[in-house]
Amino acid sequence: MSYKTILVSMIFGFCVSPLQGDDAAPPIPPEVKASAEAFTSAFNKGDAAATAALWTQEGEYISETGKRFQGRKAIQDEYAKFFKAQPGVKIRLEILNARLVGASLAMEEGTAVLILPTGVEASRTNYSAVHTKVGNQWLIASCKDSPSAKPGLSRAIDDLDWLIGKWVAEEYGSKTESECKWIANKNYVQRTYTVTHPDGSQTSGLQIIGFNSGMGAVQSWNFDSSGGMTTGTWQTAPGGWAARMQGSMADGTASDAINLLIRLDDNAYAWKSVRRSIGGQPLPDTSEVILRRAK
Repeated sequence: MSYKTILVSMIFGFCVSPLQGDDAAPPIPPEVKASAEAFTSAFNKGDAAATAALWTQEGEYISETGKRFQGRKAIQDEYAKFFKAQPGVKIRLEILNARLVGASLAMEEGTAVLILPTGVEASRTNYSAVHTKVGNQWLIASCKDSPSAKPGLSRAIDDLDWLIGKWVAEEYGSKTESECKWIANKNYVQRTYTVTHPDGSQTSGLQIIGFNSGMGAVQSWNFDSSGGMTTGTWQTAPGGWAARMQGSMADGTASDAINLLIRLDDNAYAWKSVRRSIGGQPLPDTSEVILRRAK
């Protein structure tokens, strides 16, 4: 089950303003609205237990791919995984229709929007939901997801178009040469790089950057010549991108860092790595490196 699917598909039932005009949907029942506000608050705090508590004990979720998840415990476990992997991600829901069916049942349809910590809208998922009254509380009983028809969200990768080309940097006796190009029908960026160190030795690597529709975010996969690999989750930042890089070195030692790519102009960008650690031990930030477009 993908994290984006976990996130978006479990959060039905939460309110925004109803449509206006002659074709306006009926007002959202206050019972559903109250449940919505409680869920949104719990989710946006990253509280998996409080979020899952708004489902019935045997609540059911069916993903876009038809995979079924049954029970509050399973739902809580999935939220906990997501909140750990993607701290700070928020949700906005756009309810298209919500209505009571008798005294203890409510139906709802709408779109769930995943928003990255930078405020960028990353993905949308349509949902249909059933709420039921248990004692004095309205809880989520069932949800089924389907892909949103709204196009263009996956093209967040287009914001990396400025990176296409050959780049070079010479800093502190080392020379870095890299090339970025579109691959796979312009769905991914492939970056190859070679660093020549002051002693003449070289390191190199391959990086693939693309939009992970399952997670609702731009991601990267990096493989270096020493045998290490990292996975990055990218978010827009002022002037460029910030990528959380997590992986392991060739010997299995865990690595973690945030890499910043700041566009200076059409022919130059700055790179810096901060909040670095190897095997859980903190390392100092790197110096800023300026890469310039090769002539």
